[in-house]
Amino acid sequence: MALPIHTDTDVRDDRGTAKSEPSYRSALTLLASLFFMWGFITVINNTLLPHLRSVFDLSYTQTTLIESVWFIAYFFASIPSAKLIERIGYQKSMVFGLGLMAVGALMMVPAARLPSYGVTLVALFVIASGITLLQVAANPYVAVVGPPETASSRLNLVQAFNSAGATLAPLFGGYLILGRSTSGTAAAGSTATLSQAERFADAQSVVLPYLIVAAVLVVLAVVIARFPLPAMGSATQRSAKADRRGLSLWSHRNLVFGIPAIFIYLIAEIGVANLFINFVSQPQIGNLTHEQASHYLFILWGGMMVGRLIGSVVMRTIPAERVLAFASIGACVVMLIATFTTGHVAMWALISVGLFHSIMFPTIFTLGIKGLGPLTEEGSGLLIMAIAGGALVIVQGWLADTYGLQTSFLLTAACELYVLFYAVWGSRTTSALPDQSAR
Repeated sequence: MALPIHTDTDVRDDRGTAKSEPSYRSALTLLASLFFMWGFITVINNTLLPHLRSVFDLSYTQTTLIESVWFIAYFFASIPSAKLIERIGYQKSMVFGLGLMAVGALMMVPAARLPSYGVTLVALFVIASGITLLQVAANPYVAVVGPPETASSRLNLVQAFNSAGATLAPLFGGYLILGRSTSGTAAAGSTATLSQAERFADAQSVVLPYLIVAAVLVVLAVVIARFPLPAMGSATQRSAKADRRGLSLWSHRNLVFGIPAIFIYLIAEIGVANLFINFVSQPQIGNLTHEQASHYLFILWGGMMVGRLIGSVVMRTIPAERVLAFASIGACVVMLIATFTTGHVAMWALISVGLFHSIMFPTIFTLGIKGLGPLTEEGSGLLIMAIAGGALVIVQGWLADTYGLQTSFLLTAACELYVLFYAVWGSRTTSALPDQSAR
């Protein structure tokens, strides 16, 4: 699929060498593969969590702690990632990030062999740190590489590749993890009766999928290391340092309210995705095995992919903030339906939230950096750091343990209301500066 890019054919790299439009087209196509891969790996967690809940006999709080550790990596790794990119460059940082992800994937092998809850947490933290490095570089790159007025459309399009990976991951995890384990194929409510020997055998089912993931990451790292990727960094950063004098990030309302918007939205997205299989497996909802439920998770993430493709077209003619407001209202409504109904109505309401969530992250991100001018790089880093909001999914885990899994989705509905506030008022730009393009 051709990606919309800036039509300026005299783009220059760090050494002042002219770079042609086709080189950027190829670069964005390669970046799309990164978006695909980190979406795929992140969503494997949605099948991994119910699996680990059975293997280690975890509460919902302990289960969501696994995902919290994943997203805490965004908080701790964002600033080091930005400094690493400044020191060794964009391309080498991507290769390093992919290598770090491969190391984390390989660490899942001893975590399964032991099996160890602690080693699993460390392995997932390492993988997430590698993804953070890729996110810090790739999202602002795509946002500024073309005309600022189509930034939301462009980022929604490339994020569709992220959703494509997320859509396929439940099938991969459902077949290779849940489908090859006793707990994954057991009838709803019967996993508590598994013996220790069955739990130990189930733990081994994660070895093959993570070996496959590690191999793909190594291959992708080699491809990127050998690819003539246009340099983006040091020349732009040197000029921006002079331009930034006397400017403040905190005078930009769209960024100030955009940071918590990303943070809060991630609580909603991750809470739905990680508790989805447990929710629809319940007798009063879908009465499914975990393996069967993973097929419906495929539909949820497929809705996000379709929504982003539609959003990339719609936002060429309709203001991004208006589309975001519509999506947040729709998401809040379907979450209330999922909370207060039962059976297939509740199940399909939860599935449909993927369509409304689809455009939220890329749209909030591009609205958040709009008008930052030479402050775009720092603003982007703060927005990526806000992805750590996904770590607060543990709050929903606690609510599920305390008040019930279905009731816990009221937290998601509340998150959608903040996104609506941001779309209607918080995203309005103040003290706007000239937009920066990659040149």
